[in-house]
Amino acid sequence: MTEQRPHEKYDALIFACHALAPVRTAVAHPCDETSLRGAVEAAEAKLIKPILVGPQARIRKLAASLNVDITGLPLVDTPYSHASAAKAVEIVRTGDADALMKGSLHTDELMAEVVNKDTGIRTERRISHVFIMDVPTYPKPLFITDAAVNIFPTLEDKVDIVQNAIDLAHALRIEQPKVAILSAIETISSKIPSTIDAAALCKMADRGQITGALLEGPLALDNAINRNAADIKHINSPVAGDADILLVPDLEAGNMLAKELSFLANADAAGIVLGARVPIILTSRADNVRTRMASCAVAALYAHACRVAAAGIAKLAE
Repeated sequence: MTEQRPHEKYDALIFACHALAPVRTAVAHPCDETSLRGAVEAAEAKLIKPILVGPQARIRKLAASLNVDITGLPLVDTPYSHASAAKAVEIVRTGDADALMKGSLHTDELMAEVVNKDTGIRTERRISHVFIMDVPTYPKPLFITDAAVNIFPTLEDKVDIVQNAIDLAHALRIEQPKVAILSAIETISSKIPSTIDAAALCKMADRGQITGALLEGPLALDNAINRNAADIKHINSPVAGDADILLVPDLEAGNMLAKELSFLANADAAGIVLGARVPIILTSRADNVRTRMASCAVAALYAHACRVAAAGIAKLAE
């Protein structure tokens, strides 16, 4: 077997963007080094075309202090972080940006504007978060959802959460992603509600209520990502041991899983929010350059896929 270079999966995502035009991205309140430098570096890599939204004087002063060149980048002046979030969402809503990126403001502050009933950019789909993990010991990108937005999702919520992740996988050129619906065990028990949700989701996929992927569950984590563990339990499924997407029971489980992989398995965790009109890039101060670039690359690929799909629908309607 050919030895994989650590984090080559993220390199492949970034490389896939080279043939695409940079995506217009409204960056909400890039007023610290991580968010401003991240936006500029993503622009230099031709992943995004950032529109900087925030206090103009503060951003220019920060750029000068960091020796970061923002010459030529659009800069929309706003007085404070809440206004920056509102304006960035407005730029998306009016069609002047195809992606949204979080700067140095609280996630809740940005997402409150995203879901605003009157001025936000919600769709009928439930909003959810996907981690795209680059785990050195796993042969392909590993999607974990939802570990950041939906705390205790209902069965109906999970339908949207898994469909969002499937659509993202398609945008990343995974034609038929394999979805493992996680629980503590691989059998159905009324004592563990997540196993019942897993069974229901699989049947919903059989009936066409979830499309575009192979679903299997409930599966314990070992059975989802390790073929030997699945064989020992006599689990005969193309998903077992080869999952692309891990659908977790709740936010607590997902958050712990993602952080365990990051801190114990040297994984990187790019992140994106789906279910709104455009992809939303949630950067963290703890993100390294590679992770920030990967998050932007994922958003760019997804935005382009949405644009192609919309063009196809418009052509059919003619």
